[in-house]
Amino acid sequence: MAQQAEVPLQSLYEAHKKIYPREIGGRFTRLRMLSVVVLLGIYYIMPLVQWDGRQAILFDLPARKFYLFGLTLWPQDFIYLAALLILAGLSLFFFTALIGRVWCGYACPQTVWTEAYLWMERKIEGKRGSRMKLDKAPMSGAKFRTKLLKHTVWIAFSLWTGFTFVAYFTPIRELGNNLVTLSLGPWETFWILFYGFATYGNAGFMREQVCKYMCPYARFQSAMFDADTLIVAYHPERGEPRGSRRRGVEPQSVGLGDCIDCNVCVQVCPTGIDIRDGLQYECIACSACIDACDEIMDKMNYPRGLVRYTTENSAEGKKQHIVRPRILVYATILLTLCGLLLTNLAQRIPLDLDVIRDRNSLYRETRDGLIENVYTLKILNMDDQSHRYELRAEGIDGLRLQLDEPDIRVAAGSVAELVARIQADELNLEDRSVEVRFYLQALDANHLSVVEEARFVGPGRL
Repeated sequence: MAQQAEVPLQSLYEAHKKIYPREIGGRFTRLRMLSVVVLLGIYYIMPLVQWDGRQAILFDLPARKFYLFGLTLWPQDFIYLAALLILAGLSLFFFTALIGRVWCGYACPQTVWTEAYLWMERKIEGKRGSRMKLDKAPMSGAKFRTKLLKHTVWIAFSLWTGFTFVAYFTPIRELGNNLVTLSLGPWETFWILFYGFATYGNAGFMREQVCKYMCPYARFQSAMFDADTLIVAYHPERGEPRGSRRRGVEPQSVGLGDCIDCNVCVQVCPTGIDIRDGLQYECIACSACIDACDEIMDKMNYPRGLVRYTTENSAEGKKQHIVRPRILVYATILLTLCGLLLTNLAQRIPLDLDVIRDRNSLYRETRDGLIENVYTLKILNMDDQSHRYELRAEGIDGLRLQLDEPDIRVAAGSVAELVARIQADELNLEDRSVEVRFYLQALDANHLSVVEEARFVGPGRL
């Protein structure tokens, strides 16, 4: 029997190849760097900003208070957080349909922190060629010192990032004091290390892999794209056929297109794609390839725009439609929700009243022959000042309200609990269960008033 030839094994998975984005200048690169500086500046500086003697932005989870400058939100205001998340999602759809993946290229945290880590890497290890040469070189004392310095800077920056993240939940002054005195709590320590490690891993090592394999946005963006969505595109009708030539040579004279096949557009791409292969889901529209190609076109004395922002319709010579049905729908929904949210915030009353009826007994009869129900009232003062309140109840003729503590005072940002007894004549009860209303009014602020409904239970008429 003939010996069966061995079939070579072939892996279905391609080994990851590290990408070394080449540094480039240009108007879009400057705009992206400005976005990085502004966004990182906001992130790291905001915990230091004070407002009325407290941190301007603070999510105080133990106290269940969220401070946003002059606005204090409570768990009862969760609807506003839900509205903000909905607005963020719709804004993403709107801007993606209109101008493509501008979020990915200029404002995504992964992009922003990756740019910061790349900047540190370039400062320490040098330009693209130097970094590639350093990684290929065998380990030596100089290489070890360079790598150690880079990772030391990276880790320090990551821990600062984690510290700043926790500072949005624990006042930064208190957090800093706890850090200096080595008295950080277990959860604070965990989140500083966890968030720092996540930043270190995602921005320092994974980089484009987060965009290509982990981020779901790249997968469903096609649902928001149409022929009039702004994209980064190479124009083959002008660039093909490709080929190298001397500077100043007219492409038509040598039977070539404008593309000199220098591959600089590939070298500057942070995800390692070739934009000349067409639109790809890995493209984050950072426009680095546009700046790179424009620089080459300037050197060759060719017109700019071989790689440029365009739309599918524009690239095919068709009429471009900026205002179209889906844009109008997204814009209308966004404006409507923004208007409703701002209106509700403007009309928001920083006062809440919860009425809990005593369920141990449906009702009881007093010595005077009246029917009595007992309620537990919780008054939440969400204002920044303490107030005195007046409480009354209506809904039944001759209704009497008795309070264990007639003088109702609630400190700023506090909850007061009191017991209220409502008494009514059985002859005035039209049914076994009657609706009553509690009216709570601040005596020193006319705009602070709230109404809460409850049920009054009695024997009812026979």
